[in-house]
Amino acid sequence: MINKKARMMLANSEMIIMLNQSATDREELCSLLKISDMEKVYITNAGVGEGLIKIRNSLIPFKNKFPKDTLLYKLMTTKMEETIQNGVV
Repeated sequence: MINKKARMMLANSEMIIMLNQSATDREELCSLLKISDMEKVYITNAGVGEGLIKIRNSLIPFKNKFPKDTLLYKLMTTKMEETIQNGVV
């Protein structure tokens, strides 16, 4: 995130969804978006469907788990092997 334009875009975004982040990117994001150490845990080793949402000045942690045996999961999954297996492609 050394790129100045990328930093400006993130700093001016009304909504950002952050999933698991690499250590370097995580530190940059925390500094740029004023994410505390307590909030940083939500983007450190986060599982699938977990992270942190920034909306304006609010930070909201989330865990978005779907039961895998539902039609909604089969339609929404981004795992190519599951998509092929489910016959959605």
